[in-house]
Amino acid sequence: MHKFSQINRRRFLGLTLGTALATPVLLHNRQAWSNPKKLVFAWNQNAFCLTPVVVAKELGYFEKNGLDVELLNYSGSTDQLLESVATGKADAAIGMIHRWLKPLEAGFDVKIVGSSHGGCVRLLGHKASGVNQLSDLKGKTVGVSDLAAPGKHFFTILLAKNGIDPDKDITWRQYPADLLGIAVDKGEIQAIADGDPNLYLLEKRTNGAYVELATNLSGEYARKVCCVVGVRGELVRNDKPTAAALARSIVQASDFMLENPNQAARIFAKYSPKITEDDLIKLYDTLTFDHHPTGFDLQEEIAFFADDFQRIGVIKPSTDTKRLAQHVYVDVLG
Repeated sequence: MHKFSQINRRRFLGLTLGTALATPVLLHNRQAWSNPKKLVFAWNQNAFCLTPVVVAKELGYFEKNGLDVELLNYSGSTDQLLESVATGKADAAIGMIHRWLKPLEAGFDVKIVGSSHGGCVRLLGHKASGVNQLSDLKGKTVGVSDLAAPGKHFFTILLAKNGIDPDKDITWRQYPADLLGIAVDKGEIQAIADGDPNLYLLEKRTNGAYVELATNLSGEYARKVCCVVGVRGELVRNDKPTAAALARSIVQASDFMLENPNQAARIFAKYSPKITEDDLIKLYDTLTFDHHPTGFDLQEEIAFFADDFQRIGVIKPSTDTKRLAQHVYVDVLG
């Protein structure tokens, strides 16, 4: 049985919208809000993990919560999404906490108000290069698409926690994402830290040439969030109900995916011509759309990651990580 069908839908956030949330027909037959709040929401349509964004748009979750949302696509790194909010080009965005914490520490006026799921980055070893487990990485070169990428930061932490010095024992080398497999074939790297669908498609083409060494859901990270919702600080301060409506919409859309991965794949497929609906369903099963903490739980996870990044020098040693988490997160749903 597919993982999504094994998870009972939550009574999340104290909402009482009932079965209408999981029934698109009912959503489309509701009465429209008379004065919906217009928002520009930045996202990356190449990121399959952000399917809840288009689910919320196309199945009416944004509208149900009183929002008229315009989607603004950024196809580059997830820090562009944060910058779009900080500079006022967008009102809100969804992206990876691993990439956002440092600029938030630096003072970007963006507040985290919600979350969607965990997962998103993986570490693959090339079997023919003798990399079949984490310990085999000592003395090897790991390819990444960006030396400041979330995968690089996360696996630097994970390797250190597993007794491998990420600076002395590992060489990190940057390549364009679509050339990482070629770099392995040339013997220039022996492992890859990146995200899906890039790694999924690589594994599919190479038919067993790689082994998954770890993901950002490994071990103690199994119930940790990855993608979070950020909103302009001014909007949170002046219009908290609108920020709450946005956070609530993403949670509702994420929960919808638990029981409806097939429909979610059909919705997202038109945004991702490289990935079939069947592939999308398989990829959804690698993420935790049932894990989207809010309130104190999300604040604690932010502090947890801040502690991690402080250990590897991404967050300043002088930063109080709990206070940082309290500063960058606003509980709009509490």
